[in-house]
Amino acid sequence: MRRVICALAALFFLVGCVEPVPSGGQARIMAMGDSLLAWNAGSGRAVSDALEARLGQPVVDRSVPGASYLYPLPISGSLGLRIERQFVAGDWDWIVLNGGGNDLWRGCGCGKCRGQLERLISADGTSGAIPTLIGRIRAKGTRVAYVGYLRTPGFRSPVEGCVAIGSALEARIAALAARDPGVVFVSNSDLVPNGDRSFHDSDLLHPSPKGSAAIAARLAALMQ
Repeated sequence: MRRVICALAALFFLVGCVEPVPSGGQARIMAMGDSLLAWNAGSGRAVSDALEARLGQPVVDRSVPGASYLYPLPISGSLGLRIERQFVAGDWDWIVLNGGGNDLWRGCGCGKCRGQLERLISADGTSGAIPTLIGRIRAKGTRVAYVGYLRTPGFRSPVEGCVAIGSALEARIAALAARDPGVVFVSNSDLVPNGDRSFHDSDLLHPSPKGSAAIAARLAALMQ
């Protein structure tokens, strides 16, 4: 029930709500980011749920629908709507991370976004909000699996105009990952077969339970 309330609250931008990190150090994987990861949490079928089932070990999911890197408000940002505030230092083996889409969509309408893109990550992948957070995570040797967004091949979605700038964002993240063996960019650009809507929720924006499970399968294959 807590996850249902958190998801609804964050979706309507009332407040962020992140899963607390359990004591005892049993969990070695944490997920952070936006609705790509958080979607289907209310039914227990988010990416982290499917990843737990595949790996047979707990995954702490602190992702929040609507979260972004450049979120300006302090209180709701501290409660998870600012992605960097989802991070909790610990003895993690992996952090599953995504984000940037909300910054481009809400921040600049996916139009004149070059300035916003530079604030997220520079062309060489060395500066910006995303490399700063990844550097903070990597400081203790934790590996990062950065998850790319789904595409909607063969049909149009509400964010179809974001494809070009979104692909530019992902290319920069992939360039960052190419220089650091502890960072892997997990692309989902080829995950959805042409014309297949079953990987998306009815809004054609977020993953369906099938889509979340397919993303988790790629992550599990990497981690195993």
